[in-house]
Amino acid sequence: MKLLITSICLAMSLTAMAQKTDTVFLKKLMETKPDMFNAVLNHPQKNEIQILYTEINRDAANKPHFKSYSYNLNPKHYFYPASTVKLAAVIFALEKVNRLKNLGLSSKSVMITDSSFTGQTKVFKDSTSKNGLPSIEHYIKKILLISDNDAFNRLYEFIGGAEINSKLKKNGLKDSRILNRLAIGDAGESAKHTNPIKFYNGDKLVYEQPAQYDPKEYNLVLTNTVMGKGYLDSADKLVNKPFSLENKNAFAINDQQKLMQKLIFPEAFPINERYDLTPEDYKLIYTYMSKLPTESDYPKYDPKDFWPTYAKMLYYGREKNVEPDKNIRIFNKYGDSYGFIIDNSYFVDFENGVEYFLTAVIQSNEDGIFNDNKYEYETVCYPFMKNLGRTIYEYEMQRTKKHKPDLNKFKMDYKN
Repeated sequence: MKLLITSICLAMSLTAMAQKTDTVFLKKLMETKPDMFNAVLNHPQKNEIQILYTEINRDAANKPHFKSYSYNLNPKHYFYPASTVKLAAVIFALEKVNRLKNLGLSSKSVMITDSSFTGQTKVFKDSTSKNGLPSIEHYIKKILLISDNDAFNRLYEFIGGAEINSKLKKNGLKDSRILNRLAIGDAGESAKHTNPIKFYNGDKLVYEQPAQYDPKEYNLVLTNTVMGKGYLDSADKLVNKPFSLENKNAFAINDQQKLMQKLIFPEAFPINERYDLTPEDYKLIYTYMSKLPTESDYPKYDPKDFWPTYAKMLYYGREKNVEPDKNIRIFNKYGDSYGFIIDNSYFVDFENGVEYFLTAVIQSNEDGIFNDNKYEYETVCYPFMKNLGRTIYEYEMQRTKKHKPDLNKFKMDYKN
C-alpha cells in the first residue's frame, strides 16, 4: 500500500511539474543566436509562435522527472493544428479496438468502410498494405510515416466524434477538440455523420459498426479564430474579408505535449490516467512514429516524394539532401496548413544519452490571404523549426545530468 501511495504521489508530482513552465529561458536562449531568431523574435505575435520545451531528468531508478519551459504559450490563442490531431486518433482507435477485442477484433482485422451519407466514400482495398486490404494497423502506419489524410479520416469514422472529444476531455486535454475529417472540406452536418464499418478476420465478420451521428457541439473559448484580410473560396475567387477558423479542430500546444508525455512515459502518470494500450500497441506507435518513410516496405514510398527526414521538422526542417543522424530518433507528429507549421516531438540521442520533449508552432502569411497556397514555409517556418530543434539539442548536449538515462525501451526494430 505504501509503495502504491508513493508511486501515485510521484506521478502526480511529475504531472504538476510539467504544467509549471519557466517563461524566460527560451527567449534568452534564442536571443543568443540573433542571426537565427531575431526576425521572428521581433514579431512573435505576427508569426503566432508558441513553444513548449520539457527537460527530462532521470533518477537513480531511471524514473523521468519533467521541467518545462515555454515561450509565448497561450492555450486560448488559436492556431490551426492541421495533422497534429492525428496522433490522438491513433491512440483512441487502438483503445477502442482493445475495448472490443473480446469480439475477436484486432488492429490487424480487415476494415471495410461503407457509406451512408452525402459525400462519404467507401474503402474495400488498400494496395499499399502487404495483403492488399485495409486495417486499423495499416492506417496507423500511414499516419505516422507520412501523415496520410485518408488514413486519419478512416480512424475518425471508426472512433466517432463523440468518443474522440469525450476522450480528449477524459485525458485532461481541455483546450482541444477534433470536429472533422481532413483535406476533403468536411464540416457541419457531414462531419457529424460517420460511415458504417465492418471488420473481418478472414471471411468471418467479427464486428459491425452502424453509421453514427454526433449531434453535440464542442465549443471552446478561443481568441484569434478570425485571421488575415481575405481568402480564396471554393471557386478560387478572392473574398475580401477575414478568414474564419471558428469551427475548426483545435489542439493546444500544452495538450499536444501532454498527450505525447503520457504516450512516451505512461509510468509517470497514475494508473487510471494511462491509455488503455497493450505493449504491442506502444511498440507499433513508437516504431512508426520514429521510423523514416524510406525504411518502410508496406507502405512503400518514393524517396523523391517522401525523403528520409520528410516528417522531422524540429531538427531537419524540410531539407531533402540531409543524411539522418544514425544515433538520433525523433518520435513525433507534425502538421502544416494555412501557413502554420506545427511539430510535437520526443527526441532521443542514444549515443549521448539525450532526450527531451519539444512542441512548437509558427505561422507566416505575409499577404494575409488564406487558401492561396502562398505561405512563407521555405523562408520563415521551416528554417525556424530546424534552428529551434538544433538549438535545444545543442543545449541538451552540454546540460549536466546526474543520471544518464537508459533509453533501450525506445530502440525499435525498423527492419519489419
